[in-house]
Amino acid sequence: MVHLLTASGAVFAMLALLAAADGKWSMMFLWLVAAFFVDGLDGPLARRYDVVHNAAEFDGVLLDLIIDYLTYVFVPAYALFKSGLLPGWMGWTAIIVITYGSAMYFADTRMKTRDNSFSGFPGCWNMVVLVLFALKPGFWVILSVVVVLSAMMFVPLKFVHPVRTARWRALSLPMAVAWTFFAGWAAWVDFHPQSWAHWGLVLTSFYLLGAGIAQQILPQR
Repeated sequence: MVHLLTASGAVFAMLALLAAADGKWSMMFLWLVAAFFVDGLDGPLARRYDVVHNAAEFDGVLLDLIIDYLTYVFVPAYALFKSGLLPGWMGWTAIIVITYGSAMYFADTRMKTRDNSFSGFPGCWNMVVLVLFALKPGFWVILSVVVVLSAMMFVPLKFVHPVRTARWRALSLPMAVAWTFFAGWAAWVDFHPQSWAHWGLVLTSFYLLGAGIAQQILPQR
């Protein structure tokens, strides 16, 4: 049942892609938020019910990586390209950098640190692209964000896993839940420029991006 829950993310990915193909960006992101919620839920359930031993016929880690690539990378990259936020060669550059770099990152055996954080930016392009859709900064800002975050996938900077990183989890987990709420709210109101959800997205995104780096700067006592 846990593996079946994880696999439902593939269905959400397809529904998101179909919405994106029709230019229904808000609906696309609502499906991606649903997939993000499932992704946050299936890991704790898998560990709680020890699926490695109780359902060993399926490789849950591989299944999770496949779906994460679809929902975190592939569909958001397509949306960024087709949205018109990046014109011409900028759009091509962004999708090549995102998809190619993320494929290498997802296959990197060093992507997790000893405290179950991520080593390097964990390719959460679904979160990045949603914030870009909400704020709609200039195309040079968007391209800069894409290039910088792509480079950060391969540098020894730490990014917290809101569920698995024990340090600051009492704050990180509520921040991740809040981000999910604000993302759903922003998509629900079709990214209305005056929505308070945008401020919530910015604040929670800055925390989730910077918490792991802050932990490296501030050693644990």
